[in-house]
Amino acid sequence: MSRRRAWDEAPLWQIYLLLGVYLVFTLVPFYWIALFALRPAGSTSLVPWPMTFEHFEKVWTDRGFATYFQNSVLVGIATLVLTMVVALAGGYALARFDFRVKRAFMLALLCSQFVPGALLLVPLFQIFAGLQLINSLGSVVVAETVFQLPLSMILISGFIRNVPYSLEEAAWVDGCDRFRAFRIVVLPLLRPGLIAVGSFAFVHAWNHFLFALMFLSNQDKQTIPVGLSTLMSADSVDLGALAAGGIIAAVPVVIVFAFIQKWLITGFSAGAVKG
Repeated sequence: MSRRRAWDEAPLWQIYLLLGVYLVFTLVPFYWIALFALRPAGSTSLVPWPMTFEHFEKVWTDRGFATYFQNSVLVGIATLVLTMVVALAGGYALARFDFRVKRAFMLALLCSQFVPGALLLVPLFQIFAGLQLINSLGSVVVAETVFQLPLSMILISGFIRNVPYSLEEAAWVDGCDRFRAFRIVVLPLLRPGLIAVGSFAFVHAWNHFLFALMFLSNQDKQTIPVGLSTLMSADSVDLGALAAGGIIAAVPVVIVFAFIQKWLITGFSAGAVKG
């Protein structure tokens, strides 16, 4: 009997037991964060009652999370737009044109994914210092875009390869130039893949800590990951404020994935790179 058939014939209680164990390991950490964020300071109850929002008010107003949240939104959206524009152009070139160093270029893109972001800090800092972009959100946007582009270009080139070339040729016959044919025929078919790649770029920029810490020094320029680190010190940790800040940081990402989940799996499965 194959493993798949054995699983299909397993009693329902075994399936529910396995799913229950999985849910415990998955949801208990989230419950623990919500517990610290919603129960009063100094309480040791395992139930957030009486419920309080004092920790959220504290981090949002007193600890500057309103500014951190706004900066993270700006960095995430700008990184998403810039990554998608450049990756679309590069991915189309990789998918539709043949040139001498194409395989070497693809290999270089793949190999760049093995380079730790910390190795880019010194050269990027020197470049941004020369361009007077230090302590500017633009420096973080550019750094995040550079970090996201290789994988985004590879994925988008795979999406474009899945669109029949004959569709573009038919548009050319009807009088469209290459750009208009791409905009009218190809781009609408790339929507699931673009949503998948764009969400990946946004979430990475939203959660990334290193670039914001290195390139931004003023508190009013910091993003949420750096703001969370300010809630911890060598002497003490405000667990209630830290948990509330973590929930504030997680909620936008959860909302984004709740709306795009129906396109996400379709997009990534459609982007398998052909040889």
